[in-house]
Amino acid sequence: MLGLMQDRQLLVSGLLRHAESYHPDVEIISKTCEGAVVRSSYRQLGARVRRLARALEALGVKPGDRVATLAWNTHRHLELYFAVSGIGAVLHTVNPRLFPEQIDYIVNHGGAKCVFFDITFGDLVATQRAGFTEVETLVAMTDADHMGDMPDGALAYEDLLADQTDAPYDWPEFDERTASALCYTSGTTGNPKGVLYSHRSTLLHSFVVTQADGLQLSNADSTLLAVPLFHVNAWGVPYASAMVGAKLVLPGPQLDGKSLYDLARDEGCTFSLGVPTVWLGLFQHLDRDPAADAGALMLNRVVIGGSAAPRAIIQRFRDIGVTAIQAWGMSETGPVAAICTLLARQRDLPENEQVDIQTLQGRGIYGVELRVVDDEGNILPHDGKSAGDLQVRGPWVTSGYFRGEGGDVLDGDGWFSTGDVANINPDGFVRLTDRSKDVIKSGGEWISSIDLENAAMSHPAVEEAAVIGRPHPKWQERPMLIVVRKPGAEVTPEELTTHLEGLVAKWWLPDATEFVDELPHTATGKLQKMKLREQFADYQLPA
Repeated sequence: MLGLMQDRQLLVSGLLRHAESYHPDVEIISKTCEGAVVRSSYRQLGARVRRLARALEALGVKPGDRVATLAWNTHRHLELYFAVSGIGAVLHTVNPRLFPEQIDYIVNHGGAKCVFFDITFGDLVATQRAGFTEVETLVAMTDADHMGDMPDGALAYEDLLADQTDAPYDWPEFDERTASALCYTSGTTGNPKGVLYSHRSTLLHSFVVTQADGLQLSNADSTLLAVPLFHVNAWGVPYASAMVGAKLVLPGPQLDGKSLYDLARDEGCTFSLGVPTVWLGLFQHLDRDPAADAGALMLNRVVIGGSAAPRAIIQRFRDIGVTAIQAWGMSETGPVAAICTLLARQRDLPENEQVDIQTLQGRGIYGVELRVVDDEGNILPHDGKSAGDLQVRGPWVTSGYFRGEGGDVLDGDGWFSTGDVANINPDGFVRLTDRSKDVIKSGGEWISSIDLENAAMSHPAVEEAAVIGRPHPKWQERPMLIVVRKPGAEVTPEELTTHLEGLVAKWWLPDATEFVDELPHTATGKLQKMKLREQFADYQLPA
């Protein structure tokens, strides 16, 4: 027997209608590539999105067509989020920080019909244009006065909107399983792979982001979106913000510590999201600029994702009265799969024990199942010790990559292997110990590079740290520590070893420590250990 309830499709256009109807005057603040700050609202967003939807149709964009973007966090990029998916096309965000060859591959593999780009990427698009095999239309996301030396044939975004009306628009109704957005993995090994999200997965994910046990996003928030709109749909926050009517503050191309501090202070931001390198930049600004006062910020919580958050960052936020929430996920998990919030009985624990918990990657959110298996596929117990391959399944977890790349990525029961090595404790908290390709195997035992890096970063002179394994004639592999010192700080390898002796097992201590000016990161802020292994390929550990 079926229930007698209405069956309305879960569509991205419904989020926009809701925000317009119930939160029309909530602000959306956008820094632009031209330099101006644009202040608008959900009412104005809706009007411009309707114009954009008509403009896309006038360009010949049809349901299922991919519309690519090379753009920062601005109001125009946000408009594309709703207009493209709203008409049944697929928003194809492309990371502009990737190598040109990767951008060329992603645009072509995705089969983009149009490319919308910020003026800061005009030269990039002009150079790449000949390689975009299926692209028919280029649109510079600016007005006629700022077109400058844009690629030949490029259209001006504001002209497209000016030619259309913002009259009521009948958003099409279609199956909620229809594709809404396409994001590509960072491609640390092999070519990037496309993850194709649906309207249904996007809406279900938005509900979780707004939960009290989720990211707690609500109408009371002013959200500084420091995670890029090209990075896994900005972790779903643009959609969830429309769902609850949260104020959005978009920093444009300026993601340095000073710019983010000024914007958060001036717009009364209560909530923000970003990768660890973003927060390192913020604290560097607070440390170096005497005029920067952490007390002037209204932030009450931040989300740290993209890679494991160092304990030092979590503690630093606590010191200025901000709750740091770790969230774990990946492009393939839509992206949020686990969120680290304290259980009720943990809120009275001593501060150091609370921070211990906050360094974990979190508990699986409703809808997502997590488990750890060994090399033979045996399910490991949730004892906080047994480490193995972290697997996941759920309604916003990928069932396969775009165009079938990578073949069948699920096992017979629908589990997706993440490539992360982890354990799960009795309370369900996941603790990542490494990526499977980064774990250090010394004498038959595993050394967690993440734990060793966090221990090193707790030293007051260390800005950032990375650990890689180097070959060893007796132990197979031994850890090598690579450190970036804080500006003006001094520390020796011997001092770091002494510091680590009280924090990790003696046999974990690095066999060598080297200092560098900076560490390589991917376009999404993750450490590029592959590059470090290449850089130190000929390095010989001391006898």
